Amino acid sequence: MATLRFMALNELSHRQATQTPECEQKISDYFGADVFDKEQMRRYLPKEVFDSVNSAIEDGRRLDRKVANQVALGMKTWAMERGATHYTHWFQPLNDTTAEKHDSFFEPMFGGGSFENFRGDLLVQQEPDASSFPNGGLRNTFEARGYSAWDPSSPTFLVDKTLCIPSIFVAYTGEALDFKTPLLKSLSALDKAAVDVCQYFDKDVTKVITTLGWEQEYFLVDEALYRARPDLVQTGRTLMGHTAAKDQQLDDHYWGAIPERVISFMKEFETAAYRLGIPLKTRHNEVAPNQFECAPMFEEANIAVDHNTLLMTLMRKIAGKHKLKVLFHEKPFMGVNGSGKHCNWSLATNTGVNLLAPGKTPKTNIQFLTFFVNTLKAACDYGTMMMSSIASESNSHRLGGHEAPPAVLSVFTGSTLSDILDQIEERISDKKLSPDEKTGIKLDIGKIPEILLDNTDRNRTSPFAFTGNRFEFRATGSSSNCALPLIVINTAVTEQLVQFKKEVDALIEKNIKKDEAILQVIRKYIIESKKIRFEGNGYSEEWLQEARKRGLQGITTVTSAFKEYIKPQNMALFKRYKVFTETELKARYEIKNELFLKKVQIESRVIGDLAANHIIPTAIKYQNVLIENVKGVKEIFPTQYEELSKEEIKTIHSISEHVKSIREFSEAMVEARKKWNNVADTVKRAAGYETEVRPYISDIRYHIDKLELIVDDLLWPLPKYRELMEL
Repeated sequence: MATLRFMALNELSHRQATQTPECEQKISDYFGADVFDKEQMRRYLPKEVFDSVNSAIEDGRRLDRKVANQVALGMKTWAMERGATHYTHWFQPLNDTTAEKHDSFFEPMFGGGSFENFRGDLLVQQEPDASSFPNGGLRNTFEARGYSAWDPSSPTFLVDKTLCIPSIFVAYTGEALDFKTPLLKSLSALDKAAVDVCQYFDKDVTKVITTLGWEQEYFLVDEALYRARPDLVQTGRTLMGHTAAKDQQLDDHYWGAIPERVISFMKEFETAAYRLGIPLKTRHNEVAPNQFECAPMFEEANIAVDHNTLLMTLMRKIAGKHKLKVLFHEKPFMGVNGSGKHCNWSLATNTGVNLLAPGKTPKTNIQFLTFFVNTLKAACDYGTMMMSSIASESNSHRLGGHEAPPAVLSVFTGSTLSDILDQIEERISDKKLSPDEKTGIKLDIGKIPEILLDNTDRNRTSPFAFTGNRFEFRATGSSSNCALPLIVINTAVTEQLVQFKKEVDALIEKNIKKDEAILQVIRKYIIESKKIRFEGNGYSEEWLQEARKRGLQGITTVTSAFKEYIKPQNMALFKRYKVFTETELKARYEIKNELFLKKVQIESRVIGDLAANHIIPTAIKYQNVLIENVKGVKEIFPTQYEELSKEEIKTIHSISEHVKSIREFSEAMVEARKKWNNVADTVKRAAGYETEVRPYISDIRYHIDKLELIVDDLLWPLPKYRELMEL
């Protein structure tokens, strides 16, 4: 292993010396070139067929299957003109990855010959083998059948001469086995609820679109060094490794000059992304060494989620060409910042209005406050479920530290907006407003455009921060599919808007004027959601104590967070808007626990193997070198060797103590695994692994990291942090 380590270091040095820059290209010339978008549909489809597909996209109408054959023909023609030979339904199973099964356009003819064929039924539906995807008990292993179905609202695209068709994925019995299906349902529910509320302000609003702008953080490491770290290869993070003397303390990596080798990689994956219509806008160095970020422009949420999962696949693939590995794990290196995927969520109307942007008139500002305050109330009522949506084994290493949002939800609004909410709370009573009071309130609200954007800072310690025209959900993990937190936010806000309209309508029926009724309900929600608002340092212990006083629940353990999926009030919420069935929620609860269990199990096996077969033998080898040195000193200086060898003897003893502890903890970890492996119930087994198996990983690591500081660098078998975190 030590030889492999130094071979990897030599290869890294050679690569750093031979990098060459790529040529710049004009992005607008090829943006979307590999996408069958509306422009291409107009070219390749008859007008009536295009109108049918466009109606399905814009209005959510079901596409007539009779039209599917003509759409399939147009798609096939477009794809084959660009060299495509295969097609696939591209979907997102419940394991935070994407899936695809490729079929050829080629078909042999009876009696000889062949031709290329792609029918409408093949476009609309495919039957992949569903037996090995996470299913949470929705189907038996021997029942392999599952269906993928085309999602017309997300454009098809070309990757490696394959036509990729964004699709939903459901079990044979119809339950959703993916992220896209419930996301689409939540988007539809929120659209309807938001349009109903918008009618108070603008009768021309007929559609409300949920928008998403994600920010993807990631680490890069040299591929050779990665291969020399079995823990990175098998778990995505380093299970051992002492902190480097210099890492992020000087803040010199953040927004610094991007290394030449990295910029070469970035340019290539950005080029591929632009061709696929992914509107990447930003790239920069992040806080930790070897950590970077990319971010696109805002898009419709369903397409944005597709683009994020697609980009992660592209990045993994293209990194290999540059002899790099992309790490999306939330905490691949202990002691430095981890990676998140910030989800910037907002709402836009078909009339071009951002509902979460302050307006320039009293009317538009009341509309802004309506959607802003309803989102606050939704976060207050379903905050724990929102945090549970991002809970995972990998993200738990990041949350709650002094570099990521705490595991309890709070909302940052900014001091200016917070003051305005307090004024509304104080000045609007449940009684009928006088003309002067109404004018005063409207004038105060009307001042928001002049002062809000200049006085609302971004609070990076808040899990859910308002940042001027959107809410930024910062707690999402970098490896996660961002659909799940969006599903929860969408559904919670839907519920709140529906309740808001009921309460306002009830007041209007009592002959209270519309504006006055809206403001009274807004005031009520401001009061009810006040406990969720926090403007200070979310990393501080004081805030966690304050949150407990306010009755805000947080994530204490990962497996307990998963229980939010099956709490009656949450199940009722998702069932009410037909986002999830009870069966689908229970399945996801089972899947979350199963994935957590398996990841902890893998990590414990990996660290046990590395400790027993690599670390301990290396430590003993070095200890023997020291012992031989002490023996030599004794032969030469028989009366003085104890004094002369004092430090060596101390080190020999220290090595023995650390090796002893590693062995004891490893044996105890194995016994704990055996104990919980005999428990049939997956949920109980996962909880047992979290409380009784997982802590041993940290215990073993502590002693291995101490040995790393003791053992001769030439003998140490694994690349160290100072080597891994340098490009």
